Amino acid sequence: MFLARIDGTVVAAAKHATLDGCRFLLAERLEADGSTGAEPLVLIDLIGAASGSTVLVSTDGGIARGLYGNTTPGRMVIAGIVDPIQAARERTGRTA
Repeated sequence: MFLARIDGTVVAAAKHATLDGCRFLLAERLEADGSTGAEPLVLIDLIGAASGSTVLVSTDGGIARGLYGNTTPGRMVIAGIVDPIQAARERTGRTA
């Protein structure tokens, strides 16, 4: 699993029969430092993520196979929409 930012939608003129009716979104993987990955990703959207949202992406393909059958070529599925992220604060060593 990893985090990604949604950049827009993808329209497929032709697609695998098992993916008929799926919504596809264009996204960029988010690295730990907040930077984005080098290549855009196409994700299957099951939950209605909006452009600009940060999402949790599952990469094991089990979700897609469970919904669309064992022959589906889909693998990356949006598993959740993430609330704003706060970086962990450094420990000061003090106790309350």
